[in-house]
Amino acid sequence: MKNNKSVDRSSVDLTAMTKDLVDLFANVIQVEEYELRNGPFSDLTVKEVHTIYAISMYEEKSASQVARAVRLSPSAMSTAIDRLVKKGYVERRRSKADRRVVKLGLTHAGRVLFRAHQYFHYQLSKTILADLSDEQAAAMAMSIHQLQQRLQTLKAEL
Repeated sequence: MKNNKSVDRSSVDLTAMTKDLVDLFANVIQVEEYELRNGPFSDLTVKEVHTIYAISMYEEKSASQVARAVRLSPSAMSTAIDRLVKKGYVERRRSKADRRVVKLGLTHAGRVLFRAHQYFHYQLSKTILADLSDEQAAAMAMSIHQLQQRLQTLKAEL
């Protein structure tokens, strides 16, 4: 990971911030896992849900596009797609223009899951902001947006 800037952040406890950031990501995953285990989609893992989310609601994508999005090798992606097809969330669709081309799309169950996953994250966001003042909520939203932009930049450098 490149760090092109050396910035003095003496007012920030980087050790505590690093721990909080690691814990934050782990906690989101744990909450997702809990909701999956105890909801109507208990047959799925978080990775499978994220794979379905990467396929997206209305677009058809190739397996290699989805593999890049979820950071899986082509062989691992093939296995994951096989499982999702068997579970009824994803289908392989041959191109009408070129029968050699296979795209991935969501079934009805996959689209239902996609919407439920969006709603889960929406509710999680509302819960996180619930006890904050309007100013704190705006600052939190801006900080999360800036964090996401920075992570996207780091991801692009990989």
